[in-house]
Amino acid sequence: MLIRTDVDQERAKSILRMVEQTLLMVSEIDFKQFSSNVSKEYYEIIRELMSVVLLLDGFKTIGDGAHKEIIEYVSKNYSQFSSQEMELIDELRITRNKIAYEGFFVNSDYLNRNISLIKEIIEKFKILVQEKMS
Repeated sequence: MLIRTDVDQERAKSILRMVEQTLLMVSEIDFKQFSSNVSKEYYEIIRELMSVVLLLDGFKTIGDGAHKEIIEYVSKNYSQFSSQEMELIDELRITRNKIAYEGFFVNSDYLNRNISLIKEIIEKFKILVQEKMS
């Protein structure tokens, strides 16, 4: 459920610091050996960045389906993200759920095919967040 909230730049900054820490951690992991973990972390990074965008817009999501709702919000309100990028984000969401709830293992080929687009998406969100915070 999408609900109105106060814009909280300090909370946004704190989430961004955590995103940077997670990016540093992921960069040090052997993604061929730990591709499921890396996939899950990349999704969490993107989800946190989307949450910051919502927070800076004065919204947050709660409850079942919150992650899907964040993706739909960004897709509807931020045309700088292509349908291909939004589909990959949703695919990562589904993959993350399979990892977390079914013990699914991601093949490292999946990351090889998608890593550059994942990193582009993260950079686009970081730029968007910086613009919204200034």
